[in-house]
Amino acid sequence: MSIEDRAKAAAQKAEGKGQEVVGKVTGSSQDEAAGKAKQAGAKVSEGIEDAKDKVADVANKVGDKMRDGIENAKNELNK
Repeated sequence: MSIEDRAKAAAQKAEGKGQEVVGKVTGSSQDEAAGKAKQAGAKVSEGIEDAKDKVADVANKVGDKMRDGIENAKNELNK
């Protein structure tokens, strides 16, 4: 939905991957775990954005169907 939110999630995912790699290279399990946690948080954010998009799509489809129904009812009344 929001390009800004998707960009933030992508940046968080990249930052997390970088931190995970640094943790592996330096042997810091704390950095590695923190990096994985950031990536997981980014994945959740992406899922939220996907859900927002789907809800908006469904709402638009329902609105379209309602408008069509109203137009059909008006047409039937005017016959």
